[in-house]
Amino acid sequence: MLSRWMSGSSRNLEREYNCTVRLLDDSEYTCTIQRDAKGQYLFDLLCHHLNLLEKDYFGIRFVDPDKQRHWLEFTKSVVKQMRAQPPFTMCFRVKFYPTDPAALKEEITRYLVFLQIKRDLYHGRLLCKTSDAALLAAYILQAEIGDYDPGKHPEGYSSKFQFFPKHSEKLERKIAEIHKSELSGQTPATSELNFLRKAQTLETYGVDPHPCKSPTAHRDAGSGAGGAVLCKS
Repeated sequence: MLSRWMSGSSRNLEREYNCTVRLLDDSEYTCTIQRDAKGQYLFDLLCHHLNLLEKDYFGIRFVDPDKQRHWLEFTKSVVKQMRAQPPFTMCFRVKFYPTDPAALKEEITRYLVFLQIKRDLYHGRLLCKTSDAALLAAYILQAEIGDYDPGKHPEGYSSKFQFFPKHSEKLERKIAEIHKSELSGQTPATSELNFLRKAQTLETYGVDPHPCKSPTAHRDAGSGAGGAVLCKS
């Protein structure tokens, strides 16, 4: 009943919600939205924050209380899509993987796709042969620390980086070998572009796996930039 005497600004505070969006570099973007704000409004705020013009490849993802992942629908109210209590936590992710990342016009777009695929590699979504894995990891090393320098990079330096869910010492040595002997002189942007070019050739590039039942083995089915993929594990 007291609400009828409350000031307009006080009533508006009741309709505002705090949102935290985790970005691809693990930093966070925090903002406040109105109760009736649609997903497009939040997405546009993010894109402005990132100076992102090539927006169509990206989306906002959230996890409901049942641990199910959903893409935020841009035409619907953010608040009505959230089943959890505020403050809301979401993630900015690549939704549609470009078939040719090298053709992207903006360097920031390529960098964001690079960060997404780097995450895919780390979380075991991007599957590949050991030789391909070593090359991809070496590109990441070159992009992040530059040329190999024996004064800065002692024996086993590549082990300080976590590229995959798990990997062997043999793979670590191969990564360092490629980084030392093949990538010297590449700028971060060039290494990221070469990483993208290699990643796009892999069968599981852009695949978002979903567990499915099989009478004989665990399988993951998913669709990505290259079409449907069935993976056996």
